[in-house]
Amino acid sequence: MARTSEDAAQDNRKVQRSQGKQQTDSGDVEDKTASRMGVYLFSLAVFAVGTAVVALVTSPWFSLWTILLSAAFGWILAMSVHIVPQWERACVLRLGKFSRIVGPGLYFTVPFVEYATMHVDQRIMVDSFSAEEALTADLVPVDVDAILFWLVWDARKACLEVENCSKSVIWSAQTAMRDAIGQVDLADLSIRRKQIDHELQEALASKCEEWGITVISVEIRDITVPDKLQDALSREAQASKERDARLVLAEIEKEISEMYVDAAEVYDQRPSALKLRAMNLAYEGARNSNSVLLAPSALADGFDLRVASDDLPSR
Repeated sequence: MARTSEDAAQDNRKVQRSQGKQQTDSGDVEDKTASRMGVYLFSLAVFAVGTAVVALVTSPWFSLWTILLSAAFGWILAMSVHIVPQWERACVLRLGKFSRIVGPGLYFTVPFVEYATMHVDQRIMVDSFSAEEALTADLVPVDVDAILFWLVWDARKACLEVENCSKSVIWSAQTAMRDAIGQVDLADLSIRRKQIDHELQEALASKCEEWGITVISVEIRDITVPDKLQDALSREAQASKERDARLVLAEIEKEISEMYVDAAEVYDQRPSALKLRAMNLAYEGARNSNSVLLAPSALADGFDLRVASDDLPSR
């Protein structure tokens, strides 16, 4: 089936949004991730020291075998002595079974028997995620970008209860985001943004607790409506405003008509009131136009205060 130009333009806009989001996530913010170079250099130093010591001891019998023996000893020593950075914990297994959580600092393992299977970062992690073309309660597809703040408080559970804690948290956040969006209309999505953030945080916290993970907060940062729906939504909003304006005008006209009916009843019961109103209108018209008022005799009779006073009720 041939692709239309409108579909191609929509795909191009998606690519541009994706590229712009990647630039925002990575290019505009300086990467200040802590380096683990010190850990690798320490292992290399242990290997070098172990190899040098054995090579020095076996130097009188220098041969290919002594070189291999020195390298093997350095390798075994490097497998036995380790360090963990301040922000990390290491999960150590012994013959495939959980042994202990170590760190931070120096720790030792038995070569070929114990090994660190996973290093867990216990700092506050900040990850961005998105829910593309998520349907609202009124079936409008929207793209939502959000930021997730979380941390690992139990390294043992994070290592043993879930395969990849970072991916699991992100995927759970995306699923919870789609569920939350599906429960609100498009008009309420922006208004209830803070409430949705709180609901997402509570849902993720209860789910990730069994993994030893605490979800600190979830913050929605962008809500995008497809371009082909923006015009329709704009026309709908304009039509709604026009309808509200017409309703207001109708209510005002109804009130004015009721006032006219009341005034007509007063004028019918008291002709002098109608004459006074005619005098007032004539005076206002003459004053606004800066002209002289020439009243005909029929109208001049209305200026007869004696006649008007007879019609007015006595106090």
